[in-house]
Amino acid sequence: MATIRAFSTRSREPLGGWTFRATAPDSAPTPAELPPDDWAPFDVPGTVAGALRAAGRLTDATAQEIDVQDFWIRTRLERPLAGTLAFDGLAVVSEIWIDGEKRAECRSMFEPLELTVDLPAGAEIAVAFRALGPKLAAMPKRSRWRPQMIQPNGLRFFRTTALGSTPGWSPAGRPTGPWRPITRLTRAPAPKVDLRTSYAGGVGRLSLSIGVSDEAEGTVSCAGFSAPLAATDAGLLIAELALPGVAPWFPHTHGEPVLHDLKVVLGGETLNLGRVGFRSIEIDRDADGEGFGLVVNGVPVFCRGACWSSADAVSLAGSRSAYEPWLRLAAEAGMNMIRVPGVMAYETNDFFDICDELGLLVWQEAALANFDYPQGDEAFRESVRREAEAFLDRTQTHPSLAVFCGGSEVFQQAAMLGAPPELWGGPVFDEVLPGAIGRLRPDLAYVPNSPSGGPLPFVVDRGVGHYYGVGAYRRPLDDARRARVRFASECLAFSNVPEDVSLAQAKLAPVVHTPEWKRGVPRDMGASWDFEDVRDHYVELLYGVSVLALKREEPERYLALSRAAVAEVMEETFAEFRRPGSPTRGALVWLLQDLMPGAGWGVIAVDGEPKSAWHGLKRAFRPVQASVTDEGTNGLAIHLLNERAEPFEGTLSLTCWRDGETPVIRAEAPVAIARQEQKTLSAFDLIGRFFDVTYAYRFGPPGHDVTSVELKDKTGATVAEAFHFPCGRGNARRRLGLSARIEGDALVVSTERFAQSVHIAADGMRAAENWFHLAPGVEKRVALTARRDGAKPGGLVRAVNGLDEAGY
Repeated sequence: MATIRAFSTRSREPLGGWTFRATAPDSAPTPAELPPDDWAPFDVPGTVAGALRAAGRLTDATAQEIDVQDFWIRTRLERPLAGTLAFDGLAVVSEIWIDGEKRAECRSMFEPLELTVDLPAGAEIAVAFRALGPKLAAMPKRSRWRPQMIQPNGLRFFRTTALGSTPGWSPAGRPTGPWRPITRLTRAPAPKVDLRTSYAGGVGRLSLSIGVSDEAEGTVSCAGFSAPLAATDAGLLIAELALPGVAPWFPHTHGEPVLHDLKVVLGGETLNLGRVGFRSIEIDRDADGEGFGLVVNGVPVFCRGACWSSADAVSLAGSRSAYEPWLRLAAEAGMNMIRVPGVMAYETNDFFDICDELGLLVWQEAALANFDYPQGDEAFRESVRREAEAFLDRTQTHPSLAVFCGGSEVFQQAAMLGAPPELWGGPVFDEVLPGAIGRLRPDLAYVPNSPSGGPLPFVVDRGVGHYYGVGAYRRPLDDARRARVRFASECLAFSNVPEDVSLAQAKLAPVVHTPEWKRGVPRDMGASWDFEDVRDHYVELLYGVSVLALKREEPERYLALSRAAVAEVMEETFAEFRRPGSPTRGALVWLLQDLMPGAGWGVIAVDGEPKSAWHGLKRAFRPVQASVTDEGTNGLAIHLLNERAEPFEGTLSLTCWRDGETPVIRAEAPVAIARQEQKTLSAFDLIGRFFDVTYAYRFGPPGHDVTSVELKDKTGATVAEAFHFPCGRGNARRRLGLSARIEGDALVVSTERFAQSVHIAADGMRAAENWFHLAPGVEKRVALTARRDGAKPGGLVRAVNGLDEAGY
């Protein structure tokens, strides 16, 4: 039975007045031995690292010291409490003391804990967080495999996040402290509730069961429909509510994420159960039974988005204000799925509230990653079961939660070391987690592990894969087609260079060989390369330059091409993934946001500023889309997609440009795309005669150097653009005739010659579009948003193939 925490009968009040202090490990077995001095204020929820940061004392050294100290927090009740003390998350090995008596112990940061108390004013509440370092060192050393990414190996025995334990890409210091709220519950406990929603054939259905201690009459109401609650012999009140014609919840790329208030009137009191959405989730395995894709409300959905890291990797902040900027940028970029990987941490209900509202699907993983976990230990299995049920319990009303996965790269680690398939999984993945889902969220899709589903877990042409052919493995861009990816729950990790405004905010000089710069560049431990080397490979591939020479001779241009390259790779790869005929049903980029300042994996910098990769994805993720792929002697393929619920009518045009300024071919035709239709046209059909548009026949010198494709709607507004470079992007530069002017809250940019990877630089304003190509004679209107109050527009517009720039 789930506990719906939105009930009005349950009043949660944060418990404040906390102070904290470090002690040597086990030097204070009880609060009586604690020193009386050197206590400092502590904000709950929070972490020790967050408190050190607030005091200006957080360094790599002090972060590492957290592991080898005990930390105590304590407070006194200002008034009596006859009710419940709720601890939503204590990291990691903790003890709860009330007036000198130990009342509870906890060894998992993911299990909420509640104590029934009757305490007078002045009662002391203290929590000890015991040093994890000595406990890790004392754990058994032997295991079937030892991952390099997460260290040390003893961490597998403790239920904690991998954040802080991943040298090479996350900040130092394991989360320690009350990372989730500590509250006093002063009113009656909420009734136990089990809530199920479904949607099929245009009818939403709601099943509700409420555990009550005495007989009561009541009704449930939702979206203008209501039904009585009927008593059962088991002491339950149950109701079945059918809602024909109810507006369903869709990811925002495919419809409206409609939510409905759910209320129960029970014993004369109205209980607010929050908002619910009606949707169905089905897994499409493709005709061969080997694929993976999601069907929402009967509509196939190409899932695209990014993997979540943390709103704040130091404090593990879980408030609405912490989450909302990141998730709004995800939705703005056209993402429709966020994956919370097993190396991260479970987020609060505020996270899911926002995803519900924005129409973002959530792929949630159990906090299990890479290790050879002690699955044979009953206590370990029970701990995982409790944490899974606690999570599924509190998220039962959220339609955004679509996939629950058993964790990240556990199967992969086993398989890479040669273990046979029967040793990849185990009872946690085969029984514990699917059992919890069946009891609490049978509407979710379950995936045993990410990756999984093929003859080897990391093979990407079956099941769910982690695709790094384009990316870490430095394969050519056409590998995105050759690999026949079915569903990439991770892909395209690059060391993405932030914009200059973010580098200035982080006080990072753009000198990429310094230790300060390299600290923010992610790497795999034990590898002789990092993800900046990966990005550099594609800079050389796309532009035909020497990265080494650029770094030495033209560092500013090196950074410009680095930013341009990742945006280009993102767009070209997703054009392959999303084209009609592709077997790919989804792809999620690693990661959404950086964990620390610098050129991290995130497509958004740690300060919340989108990077060039974010802008590339925003173009690649458009729900009404035009993209192109080079089909060699078959010419240029133009792929048209309409994921909207309404048909699209407009105009498709193609122009081939010589020397970036002379149109040698122009073609235009009306186009209609039905709702949720995708189609592929040949450029030859549009042109109506032979023209070596891909420069595949090579009967002479190339007739053009760039092709632009534009899709406009019936009003003449540009909906999507795509570009093709038959001879490559090159490194040549010339004067382009760039111009820019301010009109209202927008910047209008134009060029006389084709401008490649146009980028808008401004300290005070953020451009809604950036790192885009611009055809001659086109005026592009780019919305500007102030980064701070009072900011005025002003800056420069440049292009990577231009010698000139335009001020505004």
